[in-house]
Amino acid sequence: MTAETLGRPALSADPIAAARQQWVEHGWGPAAPGMAAITSLMRAHQIALSRVEATLKPLGVTFARYEVLMLLLFSQRGSLPMKLIASRLQVHPTSVTNAVDRLEAAGLVARTAHPDDRRALIVTLTPSGRAVAAKATAALNSEVFVQPGLDEQDVRELVEVLGRMRQSAGDF
Repeated sequence: MTAETLGRPALSADPIAAARQQWVEHGWGPAAPGMAAITSLMRAHQIALSRVEATLKPLGVTFARYEVLMLLLFSQRGSLPMKLIASRLQVHPTSVTNAVDRLEAAGLVARTAHPDDRRALIVTLTPSGRAVAAKATAALNSEVFVQPGLDEQDVRELVEVLGRMRQSAGDF
């Protein structure tokens, strides 16, 4: 997707590079590279999420809901406790509750009481959920993941760099 396909003209200069120069000129030179890196990362996130959400929209799921579907699909039984879903997706339990509420309303998952812990709930993928997960994965693979906007070497390097960032933050 280009700026033009998103309905806006491409900029003639990089605004993050301009902001970096402003940081230097205002005496914040030591922070300028980090500001540019974080701002670039945030903008890249917006671009990637926009592509992913546009691909998933016709299927009626968001990326957050897709992640829940895929986590359930990859589980041995097609079901997991809500608390474990939050832990594996590294999100707050409230986010999982919201996603599961919408997935359940769409008939893509079902919630049942945990057999051993009456305070916990088990989320199970339905046959419709499996079908949506398969369609969504095929669409994301062909429209986004195979062509992320970077060449293979850049993709490898990006994953390595972001992996180091995530590791230093205690992600794993």
